[in-house]
Amino acid sequence: MVKMKVELENVKPMEIEGRSFEIITEELGDTPLIPGTELIVKRCIHTSADFDYAKNLCFSENAVQRAIEAIKNGACIVTDTQMAKAGINKKALARYNGEVYCFMSDEDVAEIAKKNGTTRATASMDKAATLEKPLIFAIGNAPTALVRLYELIQEQKLKPELIIGVPVGFVNVVQSKELIMETDTPYIIARGRKGGSNIAACICNALLYMINNKRD
Repeated sequence: MVKMKVELENVKPMEIEGRSFEIITEELGDTPLIPGTELIVKRCIHTSADFDYAKNLCFSENAVQRAIEAIKNGACIVTDTQMAKAGINKKALARYNGEVYCFMSDEDVAEIAKKNGTTRATASMDKAATLEKPLIFAIGNAPTALVRLYELIQEQKLKPELIIGVPVGFVNVVQSKELIMETDTPYIIARGRKGGSNIAACICNALLYMINNKRD
């Protein structure tokens, strides 16, 4: 077996992220990105090393600006996993009096889901709908959460400031995302099967970074 010589880049620890974004920008080349969404797309690629996000991320008109204004006005974020909740920069959100919620582990959610024969994600969305606060939903795992959000919107029981719809998987994942794109609700959707809790958190953090960067 012939051994290949491996050459490592000489990059200082504090320069790794910056160098990563340089590589992403270089490899994107002339790929067209919607003005104002570039940072979100690049951060999703940085999180996943998957350049498909340059093509499959869909943004409703003015979704980014509307989300930024909602956060500035104290919007809270509801996620469908503890992983996404853990990954969102809660300190940055708190600067605007926002909080991050995940109801998946709540006992009342588990009881309601069992009683109604639904998923906990569905019951979580019902619980979120009772919050008297402006809400951004960051869904990275459960398509049933997106389906329930669609139903609540149609029933005029909920009016989200933004839906980040990036569940990953196979069963009803594609369909649930398409449902959200049929509503008048601002959205950031990863069309197709790809996504995940890390991507949901990443998009939230990208929005927070954009606000704080402009502020500074």
